Amino acid sequence: MATTISHTVEIDRTPIAVWAVLADTARYPDWNPFITRLSGELEVGARLKVVIEPPGRRPMTFRPTVLDQRPGEVLHWRGRLLLPGLFDGEHRFELEALPSGRTRFTQSETFSGLLVPALRSMLAPTRLGFEHMNTALKEYAEARPAARS
Repeated sequence: MATTISHTVEIDRTPIAVWAVLADTARYPDWNPFITRLSGELEVGARLKVVIEPPGRRPMTFRPTVLDQRPGEVLHWRGRLLLPGLFDGEHRFELEALPSGRTRFTQSETFSGLLVPALRSMLAPTRLGFEHMNTALKEYAEARPAARS
């Protein structure tokens, strides 16, 4: 049984400009209310250390593996609780180029495994965390100077 949550926002910056903010993980504490820390290389096969703080919940630390990474397009990782198939999460950041140099940014996660029904209560705060992060990303990226063409 799999469950997916997602949130989308349009940002008045190019996908590469938005990617520059996402890839600058050292600055997450400056602007990101949901993923408050992210360390590790954003490269396929790399292990990351991710700290999330869903609204109303205690911080949680994960050590996912990067599955896909294409600057200006996608960052995708998989995290697991203890053993594969128990509670797995595939997290995606997708950036889609829109007319006039804008970006449609979607953050999503698909949860699968035996414990998904038991841990369903954490999905609503996680989705709210996506909303908070996406709004903060939009504000932070748009406050930065736009690149000149």
